[in-house]
Amino acid sequence: MKIKKPIIIGNWKLNGNKATIYNVLHSLIHFLKEKIIDNTIVIIPPSIYLDYTHQLIHNTKIFLGGQNIDINLQGAFTGDISLVMLKDVGVHYVLLGHSERRTYHQENNLLIAKKFKLVKDLCCIPILCIGENKEEKDHDQTKCILSKQLNIILDICGENAFDNAIIAYEPVWSIGTGNIPNPNYIQKIHEYIKQYIQIKTQKKDKILNISIIYGGSVNQHNIQNILQEKDVDGVLVGGGCLKYHTFSQIIQLASSIKKYNFN
Repeated sequence: MKIKKPIIIGNWKLNGNKATIYNVLHSLIHFLKEKIIDNTIVIIPPSIYLDYTHQLIHNTKIFLGGQNIDINLQGAFTGDISLVMLKDVGVHYVLLGHSERRTYHQENNLLIAKKFKLVKDLCCIPILCIGENKEEKDHDQTKCILSKQLNIILDICGENAFDNAIIAYEPVWSIGTGNIPNPNYIQKIHEYIKQYIQIKTQKKDKILNISIIYGGSVNQHNIQNILQEKDVDGVLVGGGCLKYHTFSQIIQLASSIKKYNFN
C-alpha cells in the first residue's frame, strides 16, 4: 500500500509579470523549504515567462508546465510555440484541451488528441482537461461529452494513453464562477471517468494508477472537502494560484490529505 501524493497545479492563464511571478515563487520556495510538503506541485505561467520561471524554481520541489503547444515541432508557423522549445526551457508538463482553448481558439477533440500524442511521444506529461458546459449539464449530457473527449485520445494513442498522464475534470460552468459542484458529484464523475477508461482498455488491475484531478473555482476553503473524495487525485487551480497566501494554504491543506494506492 502506497501513499499517493496529491497533485497541485497552478494555471496562471494570461496573468502576471516578472514582479508578480518573482514575489509569488520566492515566497513559495521559502515556504516549501520550511514545511514538510510531499505534494506534486506544478506551476504553469504564460509562455513568455517560462524561462524566467524555470530559473527561479530550478532545483526546488516545483515542476514547470506549459499552457499550450503547436502540433508542429518547427517551421513556418508564426506565433506558435513547439514542445521542443518548451522542453528546452525546462517544461515537464503540458496543459491540453482547456475549455478556454476549446472556446476561444476553436480547438476540437481531434486537434487536442494530436497534441496529446505529441506530448507523450516526446516524454512529457500531458494534463488533459475535459468537461461539460452548463447547457450540456442541464441536458444530462455530461457523461456523453466526457466519453467523446476520452475516446479520441484512446483511438489515437492506444490503451496506454493515460499511463503517466493526468486528466483534469473541469466543468466549464464552474470555472471562475465560484459555483463549485458538490464534492459527492465530483466523486461520481471521477469514478465514472476511471471506470470508463477501465472498460475501454480492460486494464482492471491498473485503474487506481490513473491520475484524475479536479479544476473549477478551487480555493483554500473547499480544497479539503474536494480532496477527501476517494477518486480525486489533486486539483487544477486558477485564480487561487496567483496569490502566495492562497496558494500556499491550498498546498498545505492538500498535504494533510492521505491518498492511498492499494496496487
